[in-house]
Amino acid sequence: MTAVAFEDPSVALRDEARRRTARRRRTTELGLLILAAMVVCGTYALASLGRTASLPANILWFLAIILGLGLVSHIAVRRLAPLADPLLLPLALLLNGLGYVFIARLNNALAGKQAGWSAVSVIGFVIILVALKDIRVLERYRYTAGLVGIVLLVLPLVPVIGKSINGSRIWVRLGPIGFQPGEIAKVALAIFLAGYLVERRELLGVANFKLGPMTIPDPKHFAPVLMAVGISLIVVVFERDLGSALLFFILFLVMMWVATGRATYVAVGMTLFAAAAYFAWTAFDHVQTRVTVWIDPWVDPTGKGYQIIQATYALAWGGLTGTGPGLGVAGRIPKDETDFIFAVIGEELGLLGSTAIICAFLLLAGSGLRVSRRSADPFMSLLAVGLTSLLAFQAFIIVAGVIRLLPLTGVTLPFVSYGGSSLVANYLLLALLIRISDQVESHDEMPVAQR
Repeated sequence: MTAVAFEDPSVALRDEARRRTARRRRTTELGLLILAAMVVCGTYALASLGRTASLPANILWFLAIILGLGLVSHIAVRRLAPLADPLLLPLALLLNGLGYVFIARLNNALAGKQAGWSAVSVIGFVIILVALKDIRVLERYRYTAGLVGIVLLVLPLVPVIGKSINGSRIWVRLGPIGFQPGEIAKVALAIFLAGYLVERRELLGVANFKLGPMTIPDPKHFAPVLMAVGISLIVVVFERDLGSALLFFILFLVMMWVATGRATYVAVGMTLFAAAAYFAWTAFDHVQTRVTVWIDPWVDPTGKGYQIIQATYALAWGGLTGTGPGLGVAGRIPKDETDFIFAVIGEELGLLGSTAIICAFLLLAGSGLRVSRRSADPFMSLLAVGLTSLLAFQAFIIVAGVIRLLPLTGVTLPFVSYGGSSLVANYLLLALLIRISDQVESHDEMPVAQR
């Protein structure tokens, strides 16, 4: 007699539940993408009405491009990561679209380049989802990722290809292509830290080494992490990229704290940060200038303090509801399409509009942390924390600099500011978060070695 195979009813029910969840999430995502496209196109039309009192001639093409990019990325997620969180992609495209609107409002030439970089970023986003079926594969290459991150950071210091722009040596030019390798280095170092800290998490959580009156974990377990982070910080300080130095330090502290659960690391880290900040303030003229301008920009109102003063005026003139899209004073703030785009948004959309931008970043951060919390796999959970921290703290650092809560550091506002390197890196980060979210919801988290 021929044996008859019967399907386990529990497996069938589980698969059906997953399919229903996938359909519901992707339907929600599609609806949010359409809403985001309507908001972006409406803002674009209003910005044109504010400048010329007429609708832009290319409004239909603009709508088609926005919907096209959203549709391509949505189809990719629907086919390749159907169980992923439905908020991540719409929020990123909303921020990207609004950023493009204000870049176009400030500089049409840069708007064309930003549109091209947006398309490249979406293509890269799709490639990551196609190529990376299991995020845990990255854990095997943690040391490679660390090395790649350090090499990318060092590249701008290499003669000939490294370029200094506006006092910061963070650019690399290869023929006609210029980019900031440090943007990709952030993601590579997050992968390294997640892999290494998961591997040594238990050892780093046990204090068995006497250092005077204190007992700390064995220093040998810190060596690779301290070397990677130390080299990264030294390099970015020599490159005068203070924003990236602060971002790397925050990433290191957050991931150490989450991996070990020891608040002592945060306390020691903040103490070391205070000492390093004081040393940098006494040793580097550009750091002293940033701090002086932060404390009192009116010391040099037509020079170093000019940007901050004009940004403050822009936010004040915006008031609660803003002057209206297209009705602000464009071009008053130097580098307004990069470092100070949040001030432009605050002027034209007011407190309500700028708060909406901050809420979008908070929702992105909340979604990323929810992905981490739901994951049972240590590497995926810690990597999600690291990637989310990069996104959230970078947004915080630049917004805090614009409103003078912190000294201005020169990082870009993720997805919003002009910059191809930043946009591509953030979409890469987004693709990794979406892949983690999909695997978490599919409960496909068994370590690769045990499968």
